[in-house]
Amino acid sequence: MKLAIIGGGGVRTPRLMPSLVKRAARLGLRELWLMDNDAEKLNLIGGLCQQMIGDAPFEIRLTTDAREAISGAQHVITSIRPGLEQGRATDERVCFSHGVLGQETTGAAGFAMAMRSVPAILDYARMVNQIGAPSAWIYNFTNPAGLVAQALHDAGVERIIGICDSANGAQHAVSRFLGIPLQRVRHTVYGLNHLSWTNSVRVDPNPDGSGGEEVFPALLSDERFRQATHMKMFAPGLIEWHKTFFNEYLHYFYHRDEVLAALLQKTETRGEETLRLTHSLLDRLRSVQGDAEASLAAYRDVMEVRSRSYMAHARGGEDRVKMAPIGDDEEGYAAVALGCVEAIQNHVSHYTGLNVPNQGAIDGMAEDDVIEIGCHIDETGIRPERVGTIPPDQLLLMQTVKRYERLASQAILQRDRGLAVQALTTHPLIGSYPLAEKLVDAFLAAHHDLVGDWH
Repeated sequence: MKLAIIGGGGVRTPRLMPSLVKRAARLGLRELWLMDNDAEKLNLIGGLCQQMIGDAPFEIRLTTDAREAISGAQHVITSIRPGLEQGRATDERVCFSHGVLGQETTGAAGFAMAMRSVPAILDYARMVNQIGAPSAWIYNFTNPAGLVAQALHDAGVERIIGICDSANGAQHAVSRFLGIPLQRVRHTVYGLNHLSWTNSVRVDPNPDGSGGEEVFPALLSDERFRQATHMKMFAPGLIEWHKTFFNEYLHYFYHRDEVLAALLQKTETRGEETLRLTHSLLDRLRSVQGDAEASLAAYRDVMEVRSRSYMAHARGGEDRVKMAPIGDDEEGYAAVALGCVEAIQNHVSHYTGLNVPNQGAIDGMAEDDVIEIGCHIDETGIRPERVGTIPPDQLLLMQTVKRYERLASQAILQRDRGLAVQALTTHPLIGSYPLAEKLVDAFLAAHHDLVGDWH
């Protein structure tokens, strides 16, 4: 099997290596191609990856030629960042200067990220359809994952899966809290990417997913569980109201004003921090090239700093909560993507949360709305689990944000400024037409070299 990673010079790529080594024999993996348009970064990160795999039964090849990487690949991961970390930092400063949140997957900055990401990934997706293996699948890591998947589906790309490990947050939280392997835990998640809820978690279900011991809502009312997970970020009244486990990014919606106030007080935005840390990592890798142990230590040091500061505004300066990993719990994005690859490649069954078209899974959403939902995966493809009716307050928020995503998708695909303004006006974190105009014009000016002229 040939697997290609587009954006293989990104800092997250080394995190896939332990999972690939562990699964290589089962996958029949022989070639892993890392493609990036930054040759030096690719050599630094790719060289680290080559050192990490040791004598694994597959070869890592580095290239700046996307066609070479994609040709004949059965599975393609897209993990790109058009505009790099500087683009994210610029988006955040634009948002903060207009008094709105600047998170790269949520709201205005999410749109700015999408307007750069969608055209680039669409080009790669069309290349996969042309020269990849017949029936090749694309697994997109690039943010905002749900909107990117929606836009690509709207453009006619069918075998695209939006990957985000936060879709399985409740499963991981319960596994860690109870100290049991992840494979024993089954969750029911529904919503949109970074806007989802989990209303059921069962331990030791039957092979078909039925039965098992339901541990919600008991754990949700357990203060020890709340304090051990990101649920500690949410007001107790919210949890009592919804009686669900929240995707952590719902904090930007349910605690909007306090989040914005906290972020505006910081001297360095998250984008500026990741820019600084990425430069630090690359500098350290340059200085120790050829020294496998020192390279890995540099990578771990920098990524640990980056992880500790994740969503620090919501934790009151505390380090990110981490409990002991159980089984595959620490694989994150790798477990989600490679679990799908293994199911499709080896004709086995797998269940995980993904971003895919609704296909009747959630009442009140269109068939072709890309949603975040638990899915059954095997060689025949992806089947979202039917959830049916969801609480009206959650459905209303979901429908509103999906309306924004559908407008944003068409705005980006058509390069239409008017639709972009409508999209941001619709978004509940913006909700003002004049403000939306200012934001769209600022993004178009800041990223003109990547997005070109819009009409």
